[in-house]
Amino acid sequence: MLPATVPVHPAAGTAVTLRQRNSLRPRQPLGASVGMAAPRPQMATPRLSITSALATQAVEGVPPASPKLSFPILVNSCTGKMGKAVSEAAISAGLQLVPVSFSALEVPDGKVEICNREIRIHDPSEFEQVLPSIVKDYPDLIVIDYTVPDAVNANAELYCKLGLPFVMGTTGGDRQLLHKTVQDANNYAVISPQMGKQVVAFLAAMEIMAEQFPGAFSGYKLEVMESHQATKLDISGTAKAVISCFQKLGVQFDLDEVKQVRDPVEQVALVGVPEEHLGGHAFHMYHLTSPDGTVSFEFQHNVCGRSIYAEGTVDAAMFLYTKVRILLWLHEIILSGLFSVQEMLIFLLLQIKSGASRKLYDMIDVLREGNMR
Repeated sequence: MLPATVPVHPAAGTAVTLRQRNSLRPRQPLGASVGMAAPRPQMATPRLSITSALATQAVEGVPPASPKLSFPILVNSCTGKMGKAVSEAAISAGLQLVPVSFSALEVPDGKVEICNREIRIHDPSEFEQVLPSIVKDYPDLIVIDYTVPDAVNANAELYCKLGLPFVMGTTGGDRQLLHKTVQDANNYAVISPQMGKQVVAFLAAMEIMAEQFPGAFSGYKLEVMESHQATKLDISGTAKAVISCFQKLGVQFDLDEVKQVRDPVEQVALVGVPEEHLGGHAFHMYHLTSPDGTVSFEFQHNVCGRSIYAEGTVDAAMFLYTKVRILLWLHEIILSGLFSVQEMLIFLLLQIKSGASRKLYDMIDVLREGNMR
């Protein structure tokens, strides 16, 4: 006998939790009129198949339209400029901003207002005490981390301990330990030193070049200059990633050779940063010169403001939420008994082949998914 409920695919327009399912009501037979010999016979209900279910999701290679997602996110911390920009972008995208955050900064009455929403600010010392209760109140929670480099690893440990999917937008910290923490906990996370989608595409192109043409720039001299707002303490994670690619391409270069520009006067006069963006910008220049000085290459990408990172971070949160929902949906499918064992095995193999079994991602994975706004 078919069960009374059918699991809902995570691509449905409205987010559905395990406790919410659409019931199938049996079709009522048409009432027989007086004098009819017998009621109209019922059509047999065909058995659902995974093949037909998947076929309805796309037509001849045309991907399905991105659903309108709505789920709770906690931005830690929303008192900083990047956290505030992400909070505003999340609200604009229709996500539910949890009215709680953490910050060492003192704010009036312990509250801040973002898009007419009041956010209660707790001290980081209350993090371990308060966060579990938030998880209980918001079971589908995704955390976005924009704190400080020194907090990266401790924050990730707590997220993993609570089984919280998170997007790590904060740079710095021990990145190798960060990845190990997530993998050992088998936790969902998107970790990337760069959240700007277009910049990530540039980084991906650099990685492809480094992989396919190792040593192509052997002997070349590299100069790197990066300029950020004075509050950014560490070397740009993007610069580190690009330098790593140039090293694979044969260039000899150490990170201590990076020219970091943080002085506003130099930023305007030397780098060309508009004065109105001194408080929020990311300018990068990579200059290569051949051994004899007759050939030069220059790569440059300049960003004013924070919207490119905020929008990319929201896309990463949506990507992660969908991955979590797919796993829950598969769990519902298995428990439903609607499909045969053979069909389930085929479907699970397809999911594994497509990477659905992974839990640790970066922004390149988000780009490859292709469902960005």
